[in-house]
Amino acid sequence: MQDSASDRRIRDIVIVGGGTAGWMAAASLKHHFGAAPVTITLIESSQIGTIGVGEATIPTIRRFYQALGLSDIDVLRATGGTCKLGIRFNDWTTPGASFIHPFGLYGQDLKGVAFHHYWMRLRALGEAAPIGDYSLGASLAAGGKFTTPSRNPPSTLSVFDWALHFDAGLFAGLMRQVAEQNGVRRLDAKIVKVNLRGEDGFIESVSLDSGATVAGDLFIDCSGFRGLLIEEALHTGYEDWSQWLLCDSALAVQSEGKGDPPPYTDVTARPAGWQWRLPLQHRWGNGYVYSSRHTTDDEARAVLTGSLDERLLHEPRKIGFHPGRRLKAWNKNCIALGLASGFLEPLESTSIALIETGIEKIKALFPSRDFDPAVVDEFNEMSRLEMERVRDFIILHYKLNQRPEDPTGFWTHCREMAIPDTLQKKIDLWRAQGHFVRYRWEMFSPPSWLAIYAGFGLLPETYDLSVDGFDAGQLSAALAEMRKAVADTVAATRPHGDFIEQYARPQSVAAE
Repeated sequence: MQDSASDRRIRDIVIVGGGTAGWMAAASLKHHFGAAPVTITLIESSQIGTIGVGEATIPTIRRFYQALGLSDIDVLRATGGTCKLGIRFNDWTTPGASFIHPFGLYGQDLKGVAFHHYWMRLRALGEAAPIGDYSLGASLAAGGKFTTPSRNPPSTLSVFDWALHFDAGLFAGLMRQVAEQNGVRRLDAKIVKVNLRGEDGFIESVSLDSGATVAGDLFIDCSGFRGLLIEEALHTGYEDWSQWLLCDSALAVQSEGKGDPPPYTDVTARPAGWQWRLPLQHRWGNGYVYSSRHTTDDEARAVLTGSLDERLLHEPRKIGFHPGRRLKAWNKNCIALGLASGFLEPLESTSIALIETGIEKIKALFPSRDFDPAVVDEFNEMSRLEMERVRDFIILHYKLNQRPEDPTGFWTHCREMAIPDTLQKKIDLWRAQGHFVRYRWEMFSPPSWLAIYAGFGLLPETYDLSVDGFDAGQLSAALAEMRKAVADTVAATRPHGDFIEQYARPQSVAAE
């Protein structure tokens, strides 16, 4: 047994801020530590609201809540959720044109050569079927259909994944329920002072408006854009990415919605940015992300509300932001999660996923009270790389846009701007020979890059030479069979709305 003086293990974790980030961290860390002697206290004020517009996710969210013992149906019912097979991009190339970025694979690789090379050769032969026809995820989404993936897919043509649209406030409430059931302590109070240790500047405690003081070994800042601990107390600094990501404002509004809920998020290009639209069971979420340098708030409001023909449930809410990241996600004994760690616009629904990966990194590199600099540096390096690689993927969408009319100059600027060298390298290698650059700590895999490249019509100058060894007729027949297999599956699948009605509607107490 170690005595208390020599035992340097962390015993007290203090999470500042609730919302999605705070309660996800509380629920996951408490589950992770189980019966270990670690106390977790979450401080939030019921008088302070949360941003709460992040209602679209990527498939990693399902693994996150399943690890907590929750099923997909549990979460759909608790959050008014619907199913999401991908994102549909509208009007980013030419008016009326759209394509879907699905959560899934395209076609079948043959003899160690990636499918897109065979698709490229078929295009060269004059057969230009859209690449989405080879993706079950994209084709189900386009058809408004939904089913859960096969546990034992007969081929890669059957491989796809899915995520959720949900009410972020209800999801945070669900995470709070899980956390508190497992022993997380919640304090409803405002922090009036952050107390630093004189010898090293570490956070010693926080003083509350109730008069209480809460001490901790490790502090997790989930206070949103404000960065109460990571920035206001520790002055960590911020790296601004607005030279590449011009949007700095958003208007968000909820509406009644009409028609069957599509199993995808709609993302539509607008004069100075883009508009999201996504379905929940009890309402729809809408918003316009835009550059204040290229339009006014009033013009943005007119664009957003003019596109909606159903009743709005409240006035559009303005959110300002600065794209970028904290120079250190972990500074001294404070780790920032969610908006406190940085912000990337929700074009690819990555906000909640970055919270998930942040929590996983905390678990993997959980420190002692000595806070070894090597551990902290590794966390910060992993966080930096991951954020930069998500940033590059989002920049890609803007860089490849082909909008012919551009009264604000926004889209022309995005096409012509210089981009990070890390992204330019990926584009160059793809254009030269259809090669995907894949790094560690990268959220988006090659099928996602293929979806965006192909969706915007950026195709390689050549394909793998070995593909010319296949007879043209046999190749054409093989790919036609792939398209047929996908189409037959879609035809036999129920509409997404039927799936939601049968499985995902909240059940009454009597029914349960």
